[in-house]
Amino acid sequence: MSRTDGHELWRTAAPAQKIEATHRIGSPAAPTPCTDGKLVYAYFGSFGVLAYDWNGKEVWRKPLPAPVVEFGTGASPILADGKLIIVADQDVGSFLLALDAKTGAEAWRVHRSEFRRSFSTPLVWKHDGLEELIVAGSLWVRSYDLKDGKQRWSARGMARVSNASPVAADGLLFVSSWNVGGDEDDRVVMEPFDAFAAVNDTSKDGILIRDEFPKGPVKDRFSQMDADKDERVTRAEYEMMRSMFAEAANQLFAIKPGGSGDITDTHVVWQVSKHLPYVSSPVVANGRVFTMKNGGLASCYDARSGSPIYQAERVEAPGDYYSSSATADGRIYVTSQRGTVVVIDTASDTLKVLARNELHAAIFASPAIVDGVIYLRTDKHLFAFGE
Repeated sequence: MSRTDGHELWRTAAPAQKIEATHRIGSPAAPTPCTDGKLVYAYFGSFGVLAYDWNGKEVWRKPLPAPVVEFGTGASPILADGKLIIVADQDVGSFLLALDAKTGAEAWRVHRSEFRRSFSTPLVWKHDGLEELIVAGSLWVRSYDLKDGKQRWSARGMARVSNASPVAADGLLFVSSWNVGGDEDDRVVMEPFDAFAAVNDTSKDGILIRDEFPKGPVKDRFSQMDADKDERVTRAEYEMMRSMFAEAANQLFAIKPGGSGDITDTHVVWQVSKHLPYVSSPVVANGRVFTMKNGGLASCYDARSGSPIYQAERVEAPGDYYSSSATADGRIYVTSQRGTVVVIDTASDTLKVLARNELHAAIFASPAIVDGVIYLRTDKHLFAFGE
């Protein structure tokens, strides 16, 4: 699309023999493309990675298997150190992949088999003359060396499924995650496999099928428990989910740099566990961390200490928030799924909503700000707003 007037410059179809399954409100094109100013890179779970030049001509392609998760892909590719980084966290065979940005050749690959499904886009954390690749996943957030993918450190304290992406500012890294069953006052507890199977395994074959689970939050996550998607839950799959419910932590927390190994007890500076966003990523501005919880509940914290400036204040734009915030010129722009764009003042010690703009269309994509223009995509249109 032309940045000047929005007219279409080129269009090309991404090859795929079969379109991957997605969440009921998702899309096979959920990951956001990225560019280094020379090529445009797109990741589709149904095919893999494609690189195009500015005229829409395909330069290289890297086919990848479709993710083993019924919700489809979610993490977007990023560029760093001349590499295109792909995170493919899924229910079986999770991996982290670095491709040469010029050729698509594999630079390195890290197997993350201990991780299950997550949808967070990774972050390059630049500090103290270093660059770390930060990947938020199920139960853990980890740092990797961009050169070879070698693990640098890990921190516990994540939800079962990570959706929000990490952000960094003021010398700290900020990570947020929330998922059902991870709050201490609403934790899902699963009894051991033997005790559960003794009552519910009606076929007495040591395997659990969907109909053998009683109604409730555990049965609702049968497809997540069934890692290999064969409609059967083994002892190992059951115990994995039981462990994840037990270990999951819903929180927003800050990490200081310089760690190695397990840094949970040494480098986590502060954490909060209330009023957390589900999918929307936090944003940092004016020395403060801002979050938006579903329902239109905004919170703000001092970035250095985590002290609340305000929490769960209503922006009068209800509904779910799947897009992440963007910030510029002392303002935060955040959009609801229903199509309301809320503008928040970053300097106020109380919630100050500067504007609410109704676009009357569903919004899942995050705003992008370039040269003073805000680009915003609804389910039907692409808008550009400027002075």
